[in-house]
Amino acid sequence: MRKFHKAALVLLLGASALIAEEKARSLQFGKGDVGKVPAGWKADRTGQGEGSDWKVVADATAPSKTGFALAQTASSPGSMFNLCVADDTNFKDVEASVAFKAVKGEKDQGGGIVWRYQDANNYYVARMNPLEDNFRVYKVVGGKRSKEFQNAEVKVPAGEWHTLKITMVGEHIECFLDGKKHLDVKDATITNAGKVACGPRPTPRLI
Repeated sequence: MRKFHKAALVLLLGASALIAEEKARSLQFGKGDVGKVPAGWKADRTGQGEGSDWKVVADATAPSKTGFALAQTASSPGSMFNLCVADDTNFKDVEASVAFKAVKGEKDQGGGIVWRYQDANNYYVARMNPLEDNFRVYKVVGGKRSKEFQNAEVKVPAGEWHTLKITMVGEHIECFLDGKKHLDVKDATITNAGKVACGPRPTPRLI
């Protein structure tokens, strides 16, 4: 029987819950994590340069109702992806959702989900960029981001919370934004189970 895993991540990223084999695990961001990368997570990056400065911050608007969210607070080069990895995850077939809010960024904004993360140079990623009005799914292999498999022109306001969800079973990837499916593709490049992460652009908040 195929195992099917779910991961729900709250970022600004806020609180997150990981569900495996119908057994829920909650990963909550709390007051004790304020100002730093929360326990069980690690900051990472694809590419060179400053950035990937993740920390838990207070946010009373976080959909998780915890009052806290995970934020990427540093500017970084456009060629760099900021990542924050849930270290003790290891999923192949997976459903993951994240609430995100684009806070700022003059040239790029956006938040999203990374899955089947092998390392900082090999993973799948789906992200929404309110500044460019597009929702895209990519793969990163050998540190090189592919051309998007698929692109949906979608308008959502920055400064507000939105929910992004992906499912991947075998080679089949589906991506949803605020409950509506926009992207549906197949790819067999990364076949091993991997970690779930948040990212990838300058200043999202996630819950």
